Amino acid sequence: MNKVMTRTRRTPGSRPPVRHDTRRPGGAPRTPSRGTPSGPRPTDLFAERLVEVLSGRRPVHCMLRHTAGRAYDELARLAERGLLRTHGTRPVVRDIGYYVPRSGAIEAFARIGAGDQLRALAFRLEQGQDLRWRCTAVELAVPRPPT
Repeated sequence: MNKVMTRTRRTPGSRPPVRHDTRRPGGAPRTPSRGTPSGPRPTDLFAERLVEVLSGRRPVHCMLRHTAGRAYDELARLAERGLLRTHGTRPVVRDIGYYVPRSGAIEAFARIGAGDQLRALAFRLEQGQDLRWRCTAVELAVPRPPT
């Protein structure tokens, strides 16, 4: 199974102790291993960008070249509804998970927190001929009205 959790935000004070001596044994600087990707994953970048657009911090048109198909229209509709706009606490990505259904496609989800609210964001990324990732679908869980 290719389902992966990529990160989890910890609350302040719950972090494990950090080594304060930055010297490495033998004086050799640390270099990334061959299998380690450098830089953030596409799922992390897109989750942050989508949250900024859906919360009103960035305009929708900044995602125009990063979307394909109906995803831009859906993103514009969600941004217009303002479901992630809050008074006070800014929405942040709490954690991200993804599933790789085939090579060149990623289905991802993110938990978005703003104060005591928690929302779910799902999106699909596909890699084009130019090797750039583009969002092809986006969904945001709408809270149910109280009964």
